[in-house]
Amino acid sequence: MNTTDRKTRKLHVVTHGCQMNVYDTVRMYDVMRPFGYEASASPVDADLVSLNTCHIREKADDKVYSDLGRIRAEKEKKKAAGGRMLVAVGGCVGQAEGAEIIARTPYVDMVFGSQSYHQLPEMVTKAIRDGGGVVELDFLPVEKFDQLPEVSDSQGVAAFLSVQEGCDKFCTYCVVPYTRGAEYSRPYANIVEEAKKLAGGGAKEIHLLGQNVNAYHGVGAGGKSMSLADVIDAVAQISGVERIRYMTSYPSDMTDDLIAIHGSEKKLMPFLHLPVQSGSNSVLKRMNRRHTRDFYFELVEKFRAARPDIAMSSDFIVGFPDESDADFEDTMDLIRHVNYSQVYSFKYSPRAGTPAASDDKQIDETIKQERLARLQGLAHEQQTAFNEAFIGKTIPVLFDRTGKFDGQLLGKSEYMQSVYVSGKKELMGQIAQVKITGGFLNSLTGEVVAS
Repeated sequence: MNTTDRKTRKLHVVTHGCQMNVYDTVRMYDVMRPFGYEASASPVDADLVSLNTCHIREKADDKVYSDLGRIRAEKEKKKAAGGRMLVAVGGCVGQAEGAEIIARTPYVDMVFGSQSYHQLPEMVTKAIRDGGGVVELDFLPVEKFDQLPEVSDSQGVAAFLSVQEGCDKFCTYCVVPYTRGAEYSRPYANIVEEAKKLAGGGAKEIHLLGQNVNAYHGVGAGGKSMSLADVIDAVAQISGVERIRYMTSYPSDMTDDLIAIHGSEKKLMPFLHLPVQSGSNSVLKRMNRRHTRDFYFELVEKFRAARPDIAMSSDFIVGFPDESDADFEDTMDLIRHVNYSQVYSFKYSPRAGTPAASDDKQIDETIKQERLARLQGLAHEQQTAFNEAFIGKTIPVLFDRTGKFDGQLLGKSEYMQSVYVSGKKELMGQIAQVKITGGFLNSLTGEVVAS
């Protein structure tokens, strides 16, 4: 595509899934901006509409095809008016299904994977020249990061920064190794430079992202291997950065220096998302998780020794093939033992191509639903109690968006809680002291006392 062709075009990206996909969407806009594409809030007036998809959850494919049906209607309207809309499917569903998407929905012009979106300009050119049918599924994360342009626009006060991609763990329920590829760590210097760029654009809080973010082992000066703790230390030195978070972590990749920096670096927020998936050793083994429940307990104790006020969250899968009542009770026991501030829980759903999907000991859906309800009941009790314990306390909150009602602002506490207040718009992008007046399952409410 010729960068001298400066006719303004519109790009709209529909994003599903994790923070990694949110980061990829931002970078898609960066890739296309030099070629005259501006962001559009709606597909209605877009020249290029892309779905950035997730393949983790149940019925992810159905969601994609439902979205495509609506986009097709807009594409046909534009064609009837004498215009043209290109439609693309990217991300993990694109990687998993490839050309099958175009065979099923021939009005889709391009399909690409998570490691290929840096080639969007070339794909657009091919689609226009050949009338669609473009499929690009290469697994080349090194090439992708080398070819991505510099971050050009601010992501806002809270920004995402990808430091690591892919997964080598091959959990038996998970498609990530097949859709994101092998683990790859970005060079240390590149991450630090991007963090400086984000801070220069107004980011006060930076989220370091990776499928297994704590497996990071990027190359530093002189070929030295750098850890995630090294990255956190460097980002903390950047002027303007006031908060640092990271996710998602894998228990067996936790290192002593990462645990220690939770106690020494105050800009690293006291919140850790540490997925365990099950509290049963037999289920963990069948999942091919590389940890036991006792190992997980030891990790939690180490983190709480380093930072006593740290809040913990986790992921759980209930109804994994051959999960017994005793296995499930082990999970409930683990939740009681750890006492989480947040829990994300799901019924097991088979993902095509994964070993667990072909297991002949699938759990009945009714049993899955009963177990999920019990687990969520316990988790909700813990989460509500955690939030109610903040009533009467004054805590710092970073405000990054407006609420549903006039004069309402929404921000995040250090512990990743959503906090609602009535306040002036001047507080947006600022950290203010808030006295908490209410604690609920998913949020806090309070009054601003100082900024």
